[in-house]
Amino acid sequence: MVQKFVKKQIVIEAIKFTRINWDEVKDFTQNKAHSLKCERRINGIGSCIINTLEGNMTAIENDYIIKGINGEFYPCKPDIFEKTYELFNY
Repeated sequence: MVQKFVKKQIVIEAIKFTRINWDEVKDFTQNKAHSLKCERRINGIGSCIINTLEGNMTAIENDYIIKGINGEFYPCKPDIFEKTYELFNY
């Protein structure tokens, strides 16, 4: 029988990846984000590699990098992040 479920409410930590905050991204991910590359053109887009539980994934500039409930890191596209999460004020 098909049942409906609601995702448990948990508080996560995340950072928006840009080349400007690269040092902060590396610190946040405990260096699991690496290999920063920037396109060599005006307004070129930056990218990096993140070691995840599923293997290496690419984060593109303005993606969010999420710290999961078990301390793992993974990228999330901005539109999905903004539909799924809201700022937690404590």
